[in-house]
Amino acid sequence: METIVESLQQFWQFTGFANCTWQHLAMILIGIIFITLGIVKKWEPLLLVPIGFGMIIGNIPIFQGLQVGIYEQGSVLNILHQGVLQGWYPPLIFLGIGAMTDFSALISQPRLILIGAAAQLGIFGAYLLALSMGFLPNEAGAIGIIGGADGPTAIFLSSKLAPHLLGAIAVSAYSYMALVPVIQKPIMLLLTTKKERLIRMKKPRVVSQREKIIFPIVGFICTAFIVPSGLPLLGMLFFGNLLKESGVTKRLATTAGGPLIDVVTTLIGLTVGASTQADVFLTSTSIKIFFLGFISFVIATIGGVLFVKFMNLFIKDKTNKINPLIGNAGVSAVPDSARVSEMVGLEADPSNHLLMHAMAPNVAGVIGSAVAAGILLGFLG
Repeated sequence: METIVESLQQFWQFTGFANCTWQHLAMILIGIIFITLGIVKKWEPLLLVPIGFGMIIGNIPIFQGLQVGIYEQGSVLNILHQGVLQGWYPPLIFLGIGAMTDFSALISQPRLILIGAAAQLGIFGAYLLALSMGFLPNEAGAIGIIGGADGPTAIFLSSKLAPHLLGAIAVSAYSYMALVPVIQKPIMLLLTTKKERLIRMKKPRVVSQREKIIFPIVGFICTAFIVPSGLPLLGMLFFGNLLKESGVTKRLATTAGGPLIDVVTTLIGLTVGASTQADVFLTSTSIKIFFLGFISFVIATIGGVLFVKFMNLFIKDKTNKINPLIGNAGVSAVPDSARVSEMVGLEADPSNHLLMHAMAPNVAGVIGSAVAAGILLGFLG
């Protein structure tokens, strides 16, 4: 009888119930909330559902030594997590993004690339604020990149500059990407007048296939020479786009923009979520990171909208004016921020479609965030 009791006690010690704390339950609840928002609200479900379920996986209380936890060397989760820690996944994501992106809007309206550059103000603004709050320069740089609203870039940079903060930074970046419509719309309405929201922009010119093929080659050479440290992201982004536009590598473009990016996105979401174990995630530092990430995103949106208004001061021809509502699209949440521009524009004028124009600063923001990450990595790495 004693042997049976001892066996049951030993079995109990190996269960999650014996090792559970309120912190584990809190993180599991947050994971369930993420899944609910993804399914019910349809807020970035391809990101929130894997991250949410990963949070549940990572916070099942386990007995140390079983070699199943994400921080236990040699476990399956630990091996999959190396793609995040070593920065393998983000370039593959950028390859897929490039294969899915049409740069025609940017090629036909090159002046709008300045909006994408202006929106990166949030990155450097949050960097300075993080320094003032006591973070080290490398940590501040990793936190600031959240303002680019680009999860893969945030993972790539934080894995190089501040791997100990990677979980909080990644979850923060993806959370604010999902909240793009909620955060950006009030800011856009606050900073623009009704007259400005009614501005109609000229229809973009038709871009030739030759221009589409030349753009990724020239674009990569120019950006890579300026910021060589951004080579992994920029190279894969423009290479993916060349696969799409060349017309002779359709199978490769379809694979990169379909099965490959889907698999990598799933692995990123699951492992990033699993890395948020209660003992390493529920800290005051994580709260500060979420706060700074929010401020960074707000500054980026404000910077984009105000920069368009600034540009309009120097445009005398009224037919060439730019609608400030596309300023929010300078962050690299493609195509969500461009859709917000379209949505707010249609609310002001149901016949004024801004999506085709907003895509220009939106894809410019993807390039801009990669360049900004390269700059920070070059100076702080």
